[in-house]
Amino acid sequence: MRLPRFSFALLAFTASGLWAQETVLPGRQVHQAPDRDGVYYAGPEVTAPRLIRTVFVPYPGGIPSKGIQGMTVLAMVIAANGIPEHIQVLHTHGEAFDQMAIAAVKQSSFEPGKLGDKSVAVWIDVRVVFHANRSAATPQVLVAERDLPPPNESQLEDKHHNPLLYTPPFLIHTVDADFADPFTAHPFVQVATLSVLVDAEGQPQQVRVVRGLGFGLDEKAEAAVWHYRFLPATKKGQRIADHREVMVSFANF
Repeated sequence: MRLPRFSFALLAFTASGLWAQETVLPGRQVHQAPDRDGVYYAGPEVTAPRLIRTVFVPYPGGIPSKGIQGMTVLAMVIAANGIPEHIQVLHTHGEAFDQMAIAAVKQSSFEPGKLGDKSVAVWIDVRVVFHANRSAATPQVLVAERDLPPPNESQLEDKHHNPLLYTPPFLIHTVDADFADPFTAHPFVQVATLSVLVDAEGQPQQVRVVRGLGFGLDEKAEAAVWHYRFLPATKKGQRIADHREVMVSFANF
């Protein structure tokens, strides 16, 4: 599963989160916020970085044919100047392949993500798929972790524009579940439904599968939900713990 790299700053609810705001009351403007290191996730206000020049990833020598096929997935920050930083291996295909992938990423050129007209540092994932026939392998940008928009006024007030006595947890940050094998085809819709208990700080405390997929995918869906973040439920203006169901997508690897 993805490495824990969350530094959230929900100023309304916790000391740290993804959306900076004074409070979640109608009429208050909210904005996507960086983590404590100043790095954003792609979202409603932040565009994802884009590859503008890629290089082929060479296949390492001395690898038996049966060990060629596979995939390396890297997490990284694309800085405001377009330079990849803080590269981490999320899914390994072996040390030799991983190092080739990292070297290719470092030689590639990126257009940085933007907040409005301003270039900003953004987390992305990059995959490199290695094929048994040794066909061209190149880095590809994935956005498998993202911020979501916060609730709008209509979701927080009644028809008379009064604040609701109760609001459910609102999902504001998701992580796609991983496929371990990019070459395995699954003949079904790749979405699972899970129930999650969200505490008063917006973090998952209990996760269970409501409608699963089997084939080992349910465990991956659960692992992804533990990295979700929410605006917590409220009752009479007070934060409370509450359950909600979520639909979990799988990374398009």
